[in-house]
Amino acid sequence: MAAALSRALKLPGKKGSELGEYDPLTQADSEDESEEDDLVLNYPRNGLGRGNCMGTGTSELRGSRKGRLVGDEEEAEEDDDEWRERLPGKKRQEREEKGMQYWSQRETNRDEGVEDGGGLGASGGPGLGVSASADPDGKKAKVRGAIRAAFFLVPLVCAMLVVLLCAFLVPCQHGELDKRPQWEKELGDHVGGVTPPPLALWDVDNDSVEDVLIGVTQKSNNTHLSRSVGNNKEYSVVALSAFSGEVLWRRVLRDPVESIQCGLQYEAHPSPLPAGGAALRALPNSAIPLSAQRDRASGPVCLLIESAHLTAVNGTTGKKLWSVAPGEIQSQAVSLPDLQGDSVPDLLIATLPADQVSDLSLLLLSGLTGALLGDPVTFNLTTFNVSGKLIGPLFHETQLGAYYILFGLGTVEAVSLGDIYTRATGKTPISPGLRLKDPGWEKLRKTNSSLIHISSGTEQVEFLVPLVAGLCNNHNSLDSISNLNSSRSDWVLVCGKLSSKLSVLREKDAHTEWTLTSSAIHSRPAPGQFNDDGIPDLLIQKSGAPRMRKVQVVDGASGRSLWETEFICPRLDLEGTSIMTSGQSAFLFWAGDPVRPPKNLTKTTVAPGGVQTMPVIRKLYMLHPAYPTILLELASTTDTILTAAVSYQEPQKDASYITVSSRPTSGLGPGSRVVKSTSLRAAITAGQIVRLGESSTAGVPVRPGVFEINKFFRRLTFKNH
Repeated sequence: MAAALSRALKLPGKKGSELGEYDPLTQADSEDESEEDDLVLNYPRNGLGRGNCMGTGTSELRGSRKGRLVGDEEEAEEDDDEWRERLPGKKRQEREEKGMQYWSQRETNRDEGVEDGGGLGASGGPGLGVSASADPDGKKAKVRGAIRAAFFLVPLVCAMLVVLLCAFLVPCQHGELDKRPQWEKELGDHVGGVTPPPLALWDVDNDSVEDVLIGVTQKSNNTHLSRSVGNNKEYSVVALSAFSGEVLWRRVLRDPVESIQCGLQYEAHPSPLPAGGAALRALPNSAIPLSAQRDRASGPVCLLIESAHLTAVNGTTGKKLWSVAPGEIQSQAVSLPDLQGDSVPDLLIATLPADQVSDLSLLLLSGLTGALLGDPVTFNLTTFNVSGKLIGPLFHETQLGAYYILFGLGTVEAVSLGDIYTRATGKTPISPGLRLKDPGWEKLRKTNSSLIHISSGTEQVEFLVPLVAGLCNNHNSLDSISNLNSSRSDWVLVCGKLSSKLSVLREKDAHTEWTLTSSAIHSRPAPGQFNDDGIPDLLIQKSGAPRMRKVQVVDGASGRSLWETEFICPRLDLEGTSIMTSGQSAFLFWAGDPVRPPKNLTKTTVAPGGVQTMPVIRKLYMLHPAYPTILLELASTTDTILTAAVSYQEPQKDASYITVSSRPTSGLGPGSRVVKSTSLRAAITAGQIVRLGESSTAGVPVRPGVFEINKFFRRLTFKNH
């Protein structure tokens, strides 16, 4: 085949010296002859004659070329036949097949080339260019492609526009949980002075936010009730919604409520109570009706403690579950481990003994029915202190798992819960925790005494507080988790009135860890995390210079001062609060304006009568350890704040600050009781920065800027533990 192709290319011109064939690279003809040679060379490659695809030319040249090419083709066929006969057997046959495939493929390509690219040019002559008139099938394909692209892109663009519209232009419809609950509720004119009313926080409507329960004393408009009670006062407990302050329920009582506690759980009861006579046989000492027994699991249980009555109500509806009259109640209820095996925590309260000889009685009550568990257990405490403030009772679990009750009159004593159970019921305790005794505590017991003396010294004990940071240090809660955290902690002891001693007792052996002597401490210390050592620190408020109040943060591990500042006295004794943030606590307290000492003096001085002329404005401050040289003023008021608490909001990572205040009214009548709820995150946004002196804390960093401070506080989130 190669020989045939070489012969097909023979043209007049210069011959090669060895091959005797035409060499187009050395051809020295004219420009026309070179063009003709090039056209001849394209012939075998394209399979087309000049008349087919090579533009216009002279007829003679085309004719001479045609005649000469026909002759050459005949010679090429003869030589090709000879070349094929020389090929041996199978190899020759394979080459013939490949040759046929080669030529058939060239024929196919030639036909397609003629269809697509050949034909007449714009002037009607033959040529290789594409026709000026567009292919109708190509146009249709382009139109179909454009339509398909449009069908794909248009919905995509519309979807993107909808997303952008929802994200940036249309405001999202937030539910009630996204609103910052801030409200104020007047409960009417209060009768009975400015004593702090009982206050408790618990989620009674199952919306994941703690609602407000408060005791109210008002003038009675009910003539029948006034005659039955013997005065013109009406006592009640009101449950308010955490979001709006709306009254959820109100329960009228015969006597003023002295304490409200929530968190007693009945859901753990193993089986429903039997009906009819079977229920009476199962619970012969039960004081609750059967309808109330079946209603107990429909919501949280709250205890309303009056002077001589203890009533359990359904926290959602306010309906009474049971009520007992154990005597003159002197304390809050203490949640205990299950003593009867009914899977419901039992209770302990302190009462005045009926024999008028002993100082105090401890009573065990069934948490399920309110029935007395045995007899009151009396104690004579005059050996240690003739008169003093009632301390406790509080439940404590040692590291070994032994149960003790802490209580006293101006002192702190401890008694084994197992001993109380045995003396009350005459039975041996079933629970291992009741039978267990801790050797570290038992060695403090004196001979022939059932009491273990904890506090030392002659000063009266004013406060006994578990050293636990966060909202779990809620002394009005009966929640098992809160009680578990506080019962296993160390204890903070405050002794003395005119001058105070602040100390921490180790829970493992009741020994004193450290003691700090200071001026009189006016309220319960507030534990919280100020430094990063993992041990809660203490916010205390104590007397300073005349008409001054000093606020101090004390290291819980060593008793050294971490932060302190002096303020104008706000003329109220209200305990501070701590709220857990990311790793540290934010401290809240009420005070007047901070006192800034002059630069040329080392001690604060106040002009005589200078403070008396100032209006009594109480301000709520927030202190965060990240910026100890600044305070954030969250609120200010001229009302007298009676009590306050913090309600944590799980969905928003926020907290509400609940206050109950006495607001003066016109005339000489009693003041009005006002309950107010403030979102802390909203208050932070509107808060004012108050800069303190450099002496408030050691190791003060560079003076922070306003933008940096605002950015930090507005990003705070609050945790429940």
